[in-house]
Amino acid sequence: MKQLGKTCRITGNLIIGILAVQIALLPQTQALAAKSVTGTPAARTKKPPVAAPVDWSRAVVDSTMKRNPNPAELGSWAYARALFLMGEYMTWKRTRDPRYLQYVKSWVDAHVDAQGNLDHNLDSLDSMLPGNLLLLMYQETKEEKYKLAADKIRQRFNDYPRTADGGFWHATGTSRQHQLWLDGVFMSMPFLVRYGRIFDDSAYANDEAAKQLIIYASHLHSSEGLLYHAYDESGASVWADPTTRHSAEFWGRAMGWFGMTLIDVLEVLPAKDPKRPQLIAILRDLIRGLAKYQDKETGLWYQVIDKGSVEGNWLETSSSSMYSYVISMAVKRRYVDKSYDTVAKKGYRGVLTKISLDADGQANITDICEGTNVSDVNYYFARKRNTNDFHGLGAFLIMNEHFVTSASAMELTSPPRKAH
Repeated sequence: MKQLGKTCRITGNLIIGILAVQIALLPQTQALAAKSVTGTPAARTKKPPVAAPVDWSRAVVDSTMKRNPNPAELGSWAYARALFLMGEYMTWKRTRDPRYLQYVKSWVDAHVDAQGNLDHNLDSLDSMLPGNLLLLMYQETKEEKYKLAADKIRQRFNDYPRTADGGFWHATGTSRQHQLWLDGVFMSMPFLVRYGRIFDDSAYANDEAAKQLIIYASHLHSSEGLLYHAYDESGASVWADPTTRHSAEFWGRAMGWFGMTLIDVLEVLPAKDPKRPQLIAILRDLIRGLAKYQDKETGLWYQVIDKGSVEGNWLETSSSSMYSYVISMAVKRRYVDKSYDTVAKKGYRGVLTKISLDADGQANITDICEGTNVSDVNYYFARKRNTNDFHGLGAFLIMNEHFVTSASAMELTSPPRKAH
């Protein structure tokens, strides 16, 4: 017991001692606290550095490459993947990151052999869009296989089926014969005018591309300036109006494809080409319609563009990206009044609300419509709202690189031409 009492006395003395030290230090602690409040040295601690703005093109490309490390396994010779890779090529032109060009090349090489044979048939316009990558890879490497493969696509136009007035069918399969889809012009015409420019075939390529755009618009144009999704010359499709033979709805991405084609072809068409004024008139009318239906709150556009107030409709990212690019390019090329620049920039800001970095630092783009056929309004409303769908990744990259650099998607070489 004596020992225990002695221990308690020692412990008590230690506690008293510690308290005495804390009391003695209290004025100093309070003084330091006061200094930090009143702006003396303690308050001059450096603020945390402001985070650098995200390079969203790099973030999208890097994230997509991380999710798909082997480009040969990215997927088949298909237009949506090729659209993404065209956007990656644009990002490479700005950044010169060699990984980007190699990734694009490796995907193309997985589908083209040394003799220029493609591992895919050319029975639809969709199958022609990846041909743009053949031209870009030929430009960068001068490997003959890319030209040989591109020649096969070019030659396909010679016997590809057409409507009575000369419009290329969307595809040759039974369910697509006699049909013109707005999508189809972007699948085929940018390739054609690129080919003409690189291989001295512009006399045919430019005339054909302008003619196709005018034919498609003649069947699909509305007084709103907007364009219907598709036309069936035969009238056999369930969606075809008995009189006009076009479909009923203004579907978002279809007009995006068409608008980008107008911009791309006008980039190449000579200033004195007789069809140029008509194409510019079509573009102006389309932009008039697009501006009218831009969502005032978000800057985005709806899946079915003119039915924003209808339940089930939703704001869609890929078409909003395309429109923002088209309108901005039209302003820069002085096809439309500069007041439309506000529409383009608002659209761009709206699209940026659909992209974010997750906990792993990977970029994700939301609310992208999946691949879509022609049908009624409820069909469009019910399309899946995908994240990181290649339609949206590619459209975003083309738009974003334009807003970063002022470049056109048709620029063949780097550095890009300055805006004028």
